[in-house]
Amino acid sequence: MPKSEKKSLRAVINPISGTTKKEYVPEVLDKFIDKDKFDIQIRFTQHQGHATTLTKEAIKNNFYGVIAIGGDGTINEVASALCGSNTALGIIPCGSGNGLARHLGIPVNLEKAIQILNVDNVECLDYCTVNNHPFFCTCGVGFDAHVSEKFAQSHKRGPLTYIQNALAEYLKYRPQKYVLEMKDEVLTEEAFLIACGNASQYGNNAFITPRASMHDGLIDVTVIHPFTPLDTALMSVLLFTRHLDQDMNINTYRTPELTIKRDKPGVMHIDGDPVMMEANLHIKCHKGGIKMLLPVTDNVDKSFFSSLEDYFWEFINTVRGELKI
Repeated sequence: MPKSEKKSLRAVINPISGTTKKEYVPEVLDKFIDKDKFDIQIRFTQHQGHATTLTKEAIKNNFYGVIAIGGDGTINEVASALCGSNTALGIIPCGSGNGLARHLGIPVNLEKAIQILNVDNVECLDYCTVNNHPFFCTCGVGFDAHVSEKFAQSHKRGPLTYIQNALAEYLKYRPQKYVLEMKDEVLTEEAFLIACGNASQYGNNAFITPRASMHDGLIDVTVIHPFTPLDTALMSVLLFTRHLDQDMNINTYRTPELTIKRDKPGVMHIDGDPVMMEANLHIKCHKGGIKMLLPVTDNVDKSFFSSLEDYFWEFINTVRGELKI
């Protein structure tokens, strides 16, 4: 194929996402990307918001795709600029939780994720906004937002640090009252947390909105009511086995948009990152609003062994990053 017919990709790498170093990523990209199909340009981010700037430049220059290499926060920065454009989002997951990649069946193994890009399968998927701020995986208020704020202040990353923060804050946290306004009903809920899912999970295969789809134009809402420490073990099992919606402490709803009202402004999380927001939160799904490079088969219902394989490759990538091999 003549060079002029190749499709241009820009790879945007966040060097500090997750727990692995990224110096080896350009070499692996160069080795495994299909050079008969693509010309690839690599850029490292230098500060928060830089990924969005680099993505807007790529759109202006008619790039075929922008590849986000990092965690869900990096993906959010890249994807936010791509909404409504003709430039597609590609994902190579290198974060702490990799919730969106896991939902879409994109493996954390670097070489395998590149092979998905090489297939060049583009689909239009949903994205959502909260007070006009885009999100692609989940957003929420309550305990998970509180823990995300503590996690962001930690010097260490990774799932163990998140679990340590969650355990430390659990006994101190007090549920809040919220008003949920949806198309056909208004509800007042005392909630431990409220999660709104475009995709099904937080990350690390913790399925907070287990029935969520990015093809249906709907937001899946999970309301977790106050519960006792005795309920924690069962709830944890249901969270990681995709059956959280069967717990008696939980209500679920599906809606194209909703408003969550709380007593005062405060922290919420958007794709896992804490953000200070207004008291009233208007959340809306935008059906088919973003193009993505995806596996040909949407492997959302991953098997137990597939999840173990992901964790194995995360360990290997961590070692590779530390040893720079």
